[in-house]
Amino acid sequence: MGACPKNRVSKLRGRKRRTHYKATVPTLAKCTQCFQTKLAHRVCPSCGHYNRGLKVLEVAEA
Repeated sequence: MGACPKNRVSKLRGRKRRTHYKATVPTLAKCTQCFQTKLAHRVCPSCGHYNRGLKVLEVAEA
């Protein structure tokens, strides 16, 4: 059984509540090895390094 609202929620009140439901921009950082842009705190997809040269992935040469 769901909640039953006592009173109608106006458009303004509902929209004010929904202002915080927004998409966030991902944080980007430069790789310390190849200087390509990557997502912060993640392995670099172009060279496979993470955090000051720690080799995590073997990346196939294209």
